[in-house]
Amino acid sequence: MKKENKKLAQQKRAQERKKNVMKNKLLPICKVGLPILIFVVFVGVIVANPSSSKESDKDTSTNTSTESNTSTDTPTLLTDTSLTVKDGDTVNIDYVGSIDGVEFSGGNTQGQGADLTIGSGTYIDDFEEQLIGAHPGDTVNVYATFPENYGKEDLNGKEALFVVKVNGIYE
Repeated sequence: MKKENKKLAQQKRAQERKKNVMKNKLLPICKVGLPILIFVVFVGVIVANPSSSKESDKDTSTNTSTESNTSTDTPTLLTDTSLTVKDGDTVNIDYVGSIDGVEFSGGNTQGQGADLTIGSGTYIDDFEEQLIGAHPGDTVNVYATFPENYGKEDLNGKEALFVVKVNGIYE
């Protein structure tokens, strides 16, 4: 019995040493990497959203003709329920994906909306084609199969149900 206890104690110490080694490796990375990551994200937000700077606010308040010209270049999301999704349309959708009734990671827009051009082949299987004929405001059950080499072990080759809400069609 003493040999077993000694062996268990040695195994426990070995596991604790492994944890400490890993902790000692990760701690410096977190101390340096996390502030750098936060800085990069902060700079990225500023670069991606230049309209938040005071200088661009001055520009838009003094030159309204430029503002009206650029607003016609931006597509408008139409929510008229008489419109019908057709091949080539760009739509905004929300969806929740599940496999065997269980939601999977990355399969939910969480109400943020996603833009999709029908027929682009961006989404798996025949996901896009199943939206043809839907109208803004419709909820469509889309059945699709992930490719065998999708890249996520828990999704490869699996059949999924996506409950898709068509938010609108871009003009």
